Amino acid sequence: MKIKQFLIAFFVLFTISKAFSQDKKFKIHTVAFYNFENLFDTINDPNTIDEEYLPNKGWTYKNYRKKLDNLSRVIIELGTDENPSNSPVVIGACEIENRRVLEDLVKHPTLVNKGYKIIHFDSPDRRGIDVALLYQDKYFTPVSYTNIPLYIYKDGKSTGKKEEKDKEKEEETDDAVQVDESTQRIYTRDQLLVTGYLEGEEISFIVNHWPSRSGGEKKSSPNREAAGALNRKIIDSLYKINPKAKVITMGDLNDDPTNKSVKKGVGAVGTKEELKPLGIYNPMEKMHKQGIGTLGYRDSWNIFDQIMLSEPLVKGDYSTWTYWKANVFKKPYLIQNEGRWKGYPKRNSNGVPGFSDHLPVYIYLIKQVN
Repeated sequence: MKIKQFLIAFFVLFTISKAFSQDKKFKIHTVAFYNFENLFDTINDPNTIDEEYLPNKGWTYKNYRKKLDNLSRVIIELGTDENPSNSPVVIGACEIENRRVLEDLVKHPTLVNKGYKIIHFDSPDRRGIDVALLYQDKYFTPVSYTNIPLYIYKDGKSTGKKEEKDKEKEEETDDAVQVDESTQRIYTRDQLLVTGYLEGEEISFIVNHWPSRSGGEKKSSPNREAAGALNRKIIDSLYKINPKAKVITMGDLNDDPTNKSVKKGVGAVGTKEELKPLGIYNPMEKMHKQGIGTLGYRDSWNIFDQIMLSEPLVKGDYSTWTYWKANVFKKPYLIQNEGRWKGYPKRNSNGVPGFSDHLPVYIYLIKQVN
């Protein structure tokens, strides 16, 4: 088995080298994002809306452990097609109830030897679902991290026009908008900013879970546009400190790469030719145009799960960590083969743990070693 893994690793290294130059060798790291789809424990939290995931609703400890089995299987395999020697060094994640479930996940027998560490804050989301960053501390050393709140409010103004129900891709979701009636604030997830050193090189990561399409795509779009604008503000603040800042922003955006929140809010471009200094590149835009997706709904695919990169990570000379390519992790075991959701990601259903209703996404960073 070790000989086989060595041969695969050698082949990957040779392939990367051949793609750029016959006499160059490269190191490779995987960075991933995965929506864990309601990773809840079995304990009732009186401060959140978690009643659906309790033993009296079928979410037993056995089912919870099976969910952890499923997620750990995905994590250990992510990116190993091109990087067989290691699982992702950094993983952005969302739909997490609390730190406890993350601790159970990283201590799972499948993952425990990877030594994943956790960065997590409780968000104001009323269901209690948060974003987080997992990282292997032998490769990545965080030096600062903070949660940045998104302040959006319910629009109480009337247009004076009869509103039409938005039937265009109205998402069937349990992630409904939660409004504080006293302040009219819409409670949603914070954006998590982590800056640290990937084997000595500074990189910042932003983990996102933008407001859902509950109520309809068009009606809810301003909420995600606000999230995109906040994301861009964070990126610009990093660029202001260092115009060569290496930034990776990733998450479940509840929008496609061509939606206004991404194109205008973040200002992401879909080709390297369009990318300018201080810009952001979105490799998922090309995938979207090719019909590739991370979640299915009403017989079509969306790619809500995205990883975007700052210009210095894309147009580097490979003497430092540089973007190579991106992909969606779509293995047969992740796809439902029967029933209502046939052909779509294998989600939780009726208290039975699946993997997730989203497929994970990942990118490779490479660096010349000689």
